Amino acid sequence: MTTALITGATAGIGAAFARRLAADGHNLVLVARDTERLQAQATELHDGHGIEAEVLTADLSAEDGITAVERRLADRTHPVDLLVNNAGFGNKGQFLDVSMADELTMLKVHCEAVLRLTAAAAEPMRERGRGGVVNVASVAAFVPRGTYGASKAWVVQFTQGAARDLAGTGVRLMALCPGFVRTEFHQRAGMGTDGIPGWMWLDADKLVASALADLAKGKSLSVPDPRYKALMGVVKLTPRGLLGGLTSRTGRKYGPR
Repeated sequence: MTTALITGATAGIGAAFARRLAADGHNLVLVARDTERLQAQATELHDGHGIEAEVLTADLSAEDGITAVERRLADRTHPVDLLVNNAGFGNKGQFLDVSMADELTMLKVHCEAVLRLTAAAAEPMRERGRGGVVNVASVAAFVPRGTYGASKAWVVQFTQGAARDLAGTGVRLMALCPGFVRTEFHQRAGMGTDGIPGWMWLDADKLVASALADLAKGKSLSVPDPRYKALMGVVKLTPRGLLGGLTSRTGRKYGPR
């Protein structure tokens, strides 16, 4: 049985990855900040699917949290075959309305943690000649969206670049770019969602199924829904000035994830 490590595993897209991978027979390492929720999730997945679910409490906005997960990923005696870098959050407010400390914390979680954990996982995967990394970004990566969009754009560029560097090694890297998904993301950030059209919402379980199919095909970028694929096509054709005006008025109010 292979093992998958998922950050931000207790809710939303991370929890959907955990459910799907457990159902497929993968052992899990579940990473999040809330030990009680992690233990309840591990018990549920173990009892429901007969897999082993390890709990690792870690805050990826803190140095010791990133180091703890790096250490687990580097363990050659209990190898991780799939890493899902899913942990993330949003800040409500325009630039200069959000504290610099909160902006830097976002970069720590979205960029530094993703870089370090990807490296920690990919090295032993390359040695074994197999493995996969899914870095969860956002469709916000493709529009002017302040620090959130910029951090997710970094995830996309980093992941696709690393995927090219590791081509032929057996290690697959993919950036996953979902749109609006019904999770705890918006509530935690204090973002309203009443104005978001119903057609823009994605189901987390279907999103994960599509993402894993794209990873199996060797894609380095996954936009897992025809609606958002079409929307991203429109974005590419929209003048940057007009696009910037639209996203600055709506982006941080809702925050796609």
